[in-house]
Amino acid sequence: MLCLQRSTDAAWAEEALADLDAVLVDHAHCEMKAATNALSLAARHPADFELLRALTDLAREEIEHFQRVLAILESRGVALGPPPVDEYAADVRRAASRLPHLARPNPLLDRLLVGALIEARSCERFKLLAEATARTGGPDELRALWTDLLASEASHYRTFVDLAVRAACGERTAVVARLERLAELEASIVQALPARRHATGATRATMHG
Repeated sequence: MLCLQRSTDAAWAEEALADLDAVLVDHAHCEMKAATNALSLAARHPADFELLRALTDLAREEIEHFQRVLAILESRGVALGPPPVDEYAADVRRAASRLPHLARPNPLLDRLLVGALIEARSCERFKLLAEATARTGGPDELRALWTDLLASEASHYRTFVDLAVRAACGERTAVVARLERLAELEASIVQALPARRHATGATRATMHG
């Protein structure tokens, strides 16, 4: 799906739905972090109006998603709690930092590509959740949520890739090649996630774990 080079194990969705409240909490925090990331990028480039519009539009959508999930948590009587550390996202950022530079260092390009890859992985996992919820007869509200979110994440993925091409002065071929290389590294990160989860004694799946 999209740029991904390794599929999430189908068992992930079953583990996630086994502790649905925890997954909803984790996802709410992911939406907030995504909005914060977009605004942080925007703040670093205040003179680029096209970039500012795209990133603040994206941030607004992420906040709307956060509020939607928050309403579900409130209806279920579940507290949001403090944000967990997203080791997956941190590992993807570290992997991007180890890639050889193109003609010159371009931190914006790599942050956009990391954003694209995270959105792609989220899109894939929302698809798995939507399918698993339908298969197990889960709540229609949640199936609709997952379906809506996977479409949004796919759109955000395309936004990040287009912005990355723009940041690279239109060199789409070079950007796609760099994204593919980062996706190879991300595939290794995803492959190691179950073992890491069990090694740390974690008892549940998360959106990125």
